[in-house]
Amino acid sequence: MGVASCLVVVVFLLVASVDGGLGPIVTRQTRQVDPDAFTSEIDQELSVGPTYAPLVLDMYVPENCTNDTAVIDKLLNGTGYNKHRVPGGSGVQVNVEFWIQEITSISEITNDFEMDIYINEIWLDPSLNFETFNPCKQNLSLNYQVLDRLWTPNSCFVNSKIAEIHDSPFRNVFLMLYPNGTVWVNYRVKVKGPCMMDLSKFPMDKQSCALVYESFNYNNYEVQMRWSTAVPEAVYRLKEIRLPDFDLVDIESWHEAQMYPAGMWDELHVKMTFERRYVWYFLQAYVPTYLTIFISWVSFTLGPRAIPARTMLGVNALLAMIFQFGNIMRNLPRVSYVKAIDVWMLVSMTFIFSRRPGADAVPSAGSDKAAIKPVHQLFEAPPAGGIQVDIAVRKTTTGTGTADSSPGEARRSSHEAKYMFDVQRYESQAQIEQRSKWAAPCCRMRCPVWTPDRIDRASCVVFPTLFSIFNVVYWSYYSQAT
Repeated sequence: MGVASCLVVVVFLLVASVDGGLGPIVTRQTRQVDPDAFTSEIDQELSVGPTYAPLVLDMYVPENCTNDTAVIDKLLNGTGYNKHRVPGGSGVQVNVEFWIQEITSISEITNDFEMDIYINEIWLDPSLNFETFNPCKQNLSLNYQVLDRLWTPNSCFVNSKIAEIHDSPFRNVFLMLYPNGTVWVNYRVKVKGPCMMDLSKFPMDKQSCALVYESFNYNNYEVQMRWSTAVPEAVYRLKEIRLPDFDLVDIESWHEAQMYPAGMWDELHVKMTFERRYVWYFLQAYVPTYLTIFISWVSFTLGPRAIPARTMLGVNALLAMIFQFGNIMRNLPRVSYVKAIDVWMLVSMTFIFSRRPGADAVPSAGSDKAAIKPVHQLFEAPPAGGIQVDIAVRKTTTGTGTADSSPGEARRSSHEAKYMFDVQRYESQAQIEQRSKWAAPCCRMRCPVWTPDRIDRASCVVFPTLFSIFNVVYWSYYSQAT
């Protein structure tokens, strides 16, 4: 009796659980989800925790469909596919796109640049049509191992120094097959290409780097290489390219047919223009040069007798200019033409060096100006009165004595005539200068007396004026490059 009662209770509980009396023990949710909202729905389900049951998507899969492995096996093994045969009877057109990921460096020393780039090639191969295979997926995403078994245009950069496919952590090759036989191949490549460096306007210059892409094995009768017209830009920047020294300002792409002994080849050209960021050079070369030249002009205010200080300023300024010039030239190639920075440095050193003859040499030669006469004064005739006075003086100083003079006076006159003649002649310097104003005014206008003080005053005006004119001409000409 007790056993029968227990069985009845167990049966009752089972029936109640089936009818929902005790509530569902396991709940399974099945619902349709918008593909665009797929990611957000998954994130929401995962963030809630284990309270929610797993999400099940209702995806249409054809019955008795052919999986990827079977499709590839049928295409490459069951249809007699030949990877050495060019697709189509009259050749194939290959559409190309470049996606510039990064430009890592530009070198003036080696005249080249390095960049990471995605190369996209799309062509139609009718032998790879699998629409009749009832595939489980419409697009087959495959790896480089399958690509090695397919026909490819064998395209490459014919002017590159180095070009290699990235292998991190595996070979970066993407392959997609479409049901109609369209093949899309994407490579991630590191390429080093040449640059046509023209440093004549350095550091206000622009440089151009070019790449040429073509099929290495097939001429344009078999393979026609074309830039893709399905996108607005066949050469596209994935982001803004900015290097420490350059900015990528322009990209040009065009198609050319190049004649070779074996026929005509289609070439795809890419030309990238870089503009130099010259702020660093302005701060490291031009600003110190300005300061050095300005400091060298301080010597004009030191006076004609401060020769050691003036010499020290000139020598130090010249050495500073040479050091700055060598520091910049060390990172540039040895070219046979004159650069803009060469013109600036050479003219600046000329300004510093040219101030020495006028500021240092002339004062040292004219510091004892009381003993030097202007040249024109040696040939000037004094007024008649002046001549009589000088004659009277000289008679008194150079004579041997008269009857009225005593023997002591005669000896003194003889002594003065022997030793004091030059002194009295130089003491009449003021009188001679005064007479020169009366005797030869025209000669004085033609031959001004350039004293050291006058040279310094003129240099304070001439040097800044000439340097300002040079700056206007220099920056007007070379700034046209930017």
